[in-house]
Amino acid sequence: MTNYLQARGGPYASDTASMGGLPTTIPDVPVCAVFLVLYICFAATNMTIFQLNRRKGHKFIPSAMMFGFCMSRLITMALRIAWSQHPTNVRLALAAQIFVNAGVLIIYIINLILAQRILRAKQPQVGWNPILRKGFKVVYAMIGGALIMVITAVVLMVYTLNPTVQERCRDVELAALTYLLVFNCLPALHIAAAVFLPKSQHEERFGQGSSRSQILIVTMSACFCMMIAGFKTGVNWSPVRLATNAAWYDSKACFYVFNFTFEIIALSILTFSRIDKRFWIPNGSTKPGDYTHLGKSTPAGADAESLEDVSTLHEKNGQAA
Repeated sequence: MTNYLQARGGPYASDTASMGGLPTTIPDVPVCAVFLVLYICFAATNMTIFQLNRRKGHKFIPSAMMFGFCMSRLITMALRIAWSQHPTNVRLALAAQIFVNAGVLIIYIINLILAQRILRAKQPQVGWNPILRKGFKVVYAMIGGALIMVITAVVLMVYTLNPTVQERCRDVELAALTYLLVFNCLPALHIAAAVFLPKSQHEERFGQGSSRSQILIVTMSACFCMMIAGFKTGVNWSPVRLATNAAWYDSKACFYVFNFTFEIIALSILTFSRIDKRFWIPNGSTKPGDYTHLGKSTPAGADAESLEDVSTLHEKNGQAA
């Protein structure tokens, strides 16, 4: 890949408009500094929750995942601040853009994990269906593929001036972003199925709190993530414009609101609602009835079921972030 890129020349600065535009000292540095502090606080909070629970034998992996997400966002903010001080550094700009797109995938995955638990509890025959479970292994694997596609397309676009190659890279990027939007709709579909399908006679309970509160938490978090993914997808599907003629959706305000502000809100919902208590399930839950039967004999343990289909993916995303 390195030899290929060097043979093509570059990197070349883009003359097209993009979300957030070229960062400057004012307002980007103060804004990024505020988000930097917020992500540090959420990282410390989620790691503290994870470690305290782990010491009690209550290992809730999504808390560690949120810590990893916050750490990736610290790098994102640091890169954007550095880019604002070195606006002509194309490689720095490239790294900043990659991290903007990569980190949020962790929150997308957490929403789907929590939604799956609700569906499996309220509609066990549907949620634990073997065909559905195998299908979601493919869905999770495609998340990693979409991330690789976006990164590859973004890198290649700055290392070539060939309009045909740039157009194909844009098509790849659009396909990946559209898939991420579809992926973000899956938690809402899970919740709809759990609520609107005829009530199951084998409905189970898990975690603390009511099922209504669980549904509300996932729905709110998923809605903000759908707005993030939907806005990004809509912006990228819009006609390409020159940086000197940027549209309103390329403004810095839209960039910070539809990316990081909504992420902070989703983080707040997931962290302060204590999903580590509300969405914990017994270790070894793999079939209908396990939430109830294993819960009676296993008051504490590793929260492993959520990682059954996505453990490899989490490792890849952690490395990418």
